[in-house]
Amino acid sequence: MTLTDSHPDNIRKKYVITRMNECIFSFLLHDRKVVEIHCDRECGGNVPELGSIYIGRIKSIAKNIDAAFVETAPNVVCYLQLSDMKDPIYIKKGSSPKPQAGDELLVQVSREALKSKAPALTTNLTLHGKYVLLTTGRKQIGVSSKLPKAERERLLSLTAPFFASGDGSDDVHPEKSELCAGGQPSEAADAKNGTLRPYGWLLRTNAGGAEKDVLLADICRLKERFRLLVTHARYRTCFSCLYAMPPIYLSRLLNLYESEAEQIITDDRKLYDEIRGYLQENQKDDLEKLSFYEDRLLPMQKLYSLEHQLSGALAERVWLNSGGYLVIQATEALTVIDVNTGKYEGGKKREAAFLKVNKEAALESARQIRLRNLSGIILIDFINMESEKSTEELLAVFDLELRKDPIRTVLVDMTKLSLVEVTRQKKERTLAEAVKAGRSYDGGSTPGKNC
Repeated sequence: MTLTDSHPDNIRKKYVITRMNECIFSFLLHDRKVVEIHCDRECGGNVPELGSIYIGRIKSIAKNIDAAFVETAPNVVCYLQLSDMKDPIYIKKGSSPKPQAGDELLVQVSREALKSKAPALTTNLTLHGKYVLLTTGRKQIGVSSKLPKAERERLLSLTAPFFASGDGSDDVHPEKSELCAGGQPSEAADAKNGTLRPYGWLLRTNAGGAEKDVLLADICRLKERFRLLVTHARYRTCFSCLYAMPPIYLSRLLNLYESEAEQIITDDRKLYDEIRGYLQENQKDDLEKLSFYEDRLLPMQKLYSLEHQLSGALAERVWLNSGGYLVIQATEALTVIDVNTGKYEGGKKREAAFLKVNKEAALESARQIRLRNLSGIILIDFINMESEKSTEELLAVFDLELRKDPIRTVLVDMTKLSLVEVTRQKKERTLAEAVKAGRSYDGGSTPGKNC
């Protein structure tokens, strides 16, 4: 599909991918208002890619922090929390039943390098499909809590016939469909000695509304991918990458909720071909969403004000419609958002005025947290209000908005100093860090020169 100046631009939710400043930027737009921005380099060198699975070697054990330092390549050391190790799949194991230096095992990159922190690893291997994910870290069948209760029950009822038991330890019945052949047990083969252990499944938010055949096809695709992975692991050398994630600007399409993007647009022919190939292999039903923008009179970046949107997402001050504003400042330990009344004039009804600004600030703070990909501890200093009822109303509005974030975000509480504490799961670097890294990496040089 091709977008030109004659094409009606009436689609509300778009995922726009383009090249800017030698980097690849992805913008999620709802009614032309940006919800997410991501900045990625086209190549990552020897850096472990988020989601990729390696045969790693334990270099050392740090008992004081209950962690192991694992190499995924020579001199590329990552962090593995020992308390989170569940049913690790060893390729080479020493005499001790506990993890020890020299052990070789399958690990997956769960968090990319953040500031001074090394990439984090997990032995809980997870393969993502569009509708389901397979995981060795749990043995049950679960459903995304973001779906309504009725839909969760429908999906569980729909998928129950695919499994011989409710714990996910048996295969999709081959007689139920021609899509899944073989009927091997739904268990992870231990790459060292061939023993089998069960794995589990999670029906993702995207599974909402999906039909049986679509879910079964996704399940079978992941089962076969995992079977090949653990089978090949026995014959591969240490530091081998058993499962390489596609470029992150492509793999994000897999995590893009069905309800969040009605169209995927790019104005770069190479990116268009990459995206089309990726969708053809992994998400065929999304191919119809892909469009190539080629209006020469109005460039796509101008149409959606992408540079302006990026500039606003990197600014320290964010203005509110009411005349108030936010000041967003990041430190090494946490991020602080300060709410100010600014130009707002509330008249005599001081409490109602402050509540109005605070509620608008809560909605915008939730957007900015997701937009800037903030993570870890986030403190929001709202305007102080005297009424406890007003505070409860504010926190309820804020909590509801934070729950819309696809990355786990939790409103912890309001401290005694009236600071609202929020935590957000760390997966990728912040937008500001990604843009800074992209600029320092490219340095104005020819794209690909440093790869």
